[in-house]
Amino acid sequence: MGGIFQAIEVSSRGLTVQRMKMNVVADNIANAETTETAEGGPYKRHRVLVKEIKEPGTFDSFLQQARTPLARTNENHIPGKQLTIRDQVPISDAQPKEVVDPASSAKLVYDPGNPNADEQGYVKMPDVEIINEMVDMMIASRAYEANTTAIASAKKMAGDALDIGK
Repeated sequence: MGGIFQAIEVSSRGLTVQRMKMNVVADNIANAETTETAEGGPYKRHRVLVKEIKEPGTFDSFLQQARTPLARTNENHIPGKQLTIRDQVPISDAQPKEVVDPASSAKLVYDPGNPNADEQGYVKMPDVEIINEMVDMMIASRAYEANTTAIASAKKMAGDALDIGK
């Protein structure tokens, strides 16, 4: 049962990341026309960064451990070693973080009637592309849905495992 609970924990962390991505995309869309911020200048696009933490038990080492032959249950079967239950794969406590996109800049738009226009009539607008933001939102939404499906499947497997003895 430990593997099922770990699968739920991994998927729940995925839900957290995807929810944060959707919130950041919503902020970017809401501020796509913001020419003045508290820091000064136009709004800068934000992104969510998720990093792997390099720990002694990396994914590759656990992948190598997973290559265990099947247990021999009958003497006529091909000899192999017994399948053992390994330690749980460590799940990092790293949290995703929202950062200002370093590639984000301002685009100049000619709008002489805007109060934020310079002497030539150009306004510095945020470099937020609505279409790109909508694509990012769809990707995050589908990843969120995939994580909820994985949690539902793990819960169903746990329930089915409890019903085996009945």
